[in-house]
Amino acid sequence: RSPARMEGTVAENEILKFNLKNLFQTFSSGGVGGDILIDIGTGPTIYQLLSACEVFREIIVSDYTDQNLREVEKWLKEEPGAYDWSPAVQYVCELEGDRSRWQEKEARLRRTVTRLLKCDATEPHPLGPAQVLPADCVLTLLALECACHDVDTYRAAIRNLVSLLKPGGYLVTAVTLGFQGYIVGNKNFFGLHLEKETVEKALQDAGCQVLRCQHSPISYTETFCISKGMCFAVARKSPSA
Repeated sequence: RSPARMEGTVAENEILKFNLKNLFQTFSSGGVGGDILIDIGTGPTIYQLLSACEVFREIIVSDYTDQNLREVEKWLKEEPGAYDWSPAVQYVCELEGDRSRWQEKEARLRRTVTRLLKCDATEPHPLGPAQVLPADCVLTLLALECACHDVDTYRAAIRNLVSLLKPGGYLVTAVTLGFQGYIVGNKNFFGLHLEKETVEKALQDAGCQVLRCQHSPISYTETFCISKGMCFAVARKSPSA
């Protein structure tokens, strides 16, 4: 997820904007909000929380690696060396109608993030022993296709995340489609090949109604990652689950 920052290539910026616009629509006018949002696979980034912090009382961030959580903590505590997310924050404020309030938004997000937890989406209890109330929303962006080694594991991971939701809660996810792995430096990393239909069916089979599943043909720069578009989905857990 880390290359998708406003200083990246045209392709990475377009993917970032695609996700920021969809998140804005989901949380600003889409009616998704409440007490608790859990972000699974946060990575070293905070951009995915910029719209959500306006409509949730509490945000819990989580990641598989201590290194990513440390990067988020540095930004939350305004430590030296923390990544400067202000261009992305200003872009979201522009979507919301007032670019000038970006510092206010940063302060709000820092107040709203209450916990940083370890997570493993492939485990039946993704947050391990941590005691967490059922969430109004679980968010996972560009994470499961790196964490899951096959489609069955991906489908199980979706079920695991849905188990964190209260009845009627929302699962919001962005997925890299046709993924064939990615490169950081000279290292190759695995990526799970998913189609839009696979994502939709996994959500449905986990007991969710798919409210929106938007496809975009935009893909990463090929020198970084081989993929065939993006998919942004919003699904709702059955109120009677």
